[in-house]
Parts: sequence; structure tokens; C-alpha cells
Amino acid sequence: MMSIRMSNDIKEQSLSQYLKVKLRDVMNEHADHLATGSVKDFPEYKRLCGIIEGLALAEREVLDWMERHTRE
Repeated sequence: MMSIRMSNDIKEQSLSQYLKVKLRDVMNEHADHLATGSVKDFPEYKRLCGIIEGLALAEREVLDWMERHTRE
């Protein structure tokens, strides 16, 4: 059986809050890479756009979940 270890920053905040911040940080890193012109070719550009889109969808799901569960 696999053991999962949580980092200290997860213990200090809710998992949903941690995911919200982490997803946004990673998305911003990829967007900065695009914005600075560091992309070497079109396939890398498409790959990064897909990653950013996926992260944005995941972030939206986390935000929606947080909203639903903080209202109840």
C-alpha cells in the first residue's frame, strides 16, 4: 500500500485553498513563459496553451466546489 505524505503548508490550510493557490501559481508560471517569448516552436506553444487551459478548468472546479461548500 502506498503512503501519502502531506506537506506542512497543506496542514496549515484547507486542501481546497492549497489547490486554488497552487493551480494559479503553476498557471501563472506557464503564462509567463509564453508572454516572455521563451517558447521555442509552435508545438511547444500548443502544449503550453493546453496545460494552461487544463489548469484553468481545474481551478474553476475547485472554486465552484469551495463556493458550494461554504454556502451550506
